[in-house]
Amino acid sequence: MSTFSIFLVLITIVCFLLIVVIMVQNPKGGGLSSTLGGSQMLGGVQKTTDFLDKSTWMLATILIALILLSSLSFTGSLSDTDSKLIDNTTTTAPLAPVQNTPAVPTPAK
Repeated sequence: MSTFSIFLVLITIVCFLLIVVIMVQNPKGGGLSSTLGGSQMLGGVQKTTDFLDKSTWMLATILIALILLSSLSFTGSLSDTDSKLIDNTTTTAPLAPVQNTPAVPTPAK
């Protein structure tokens, strides 16, 4: 297993965890909903909210770092240079035999 594949697995795991952490969070309720009489959370569990906020930022930072590190470890083995569809050998057509014909003089004016 190459290092690029390991990074892909880690990026997938971090993305899944980031989705889960974001979906667990309660909406903050800012903007128009709070000005039009929307309910605001009063006296909620503050430590859980802080933990979810910190874990969201931590997972996002880890995701960006993994993406940058994976781009450094990419060797380009998946590029089109080794493709079977692209033929690297150049085939030259056989040259037609050149006939020796005398040069036709152009008339002088």
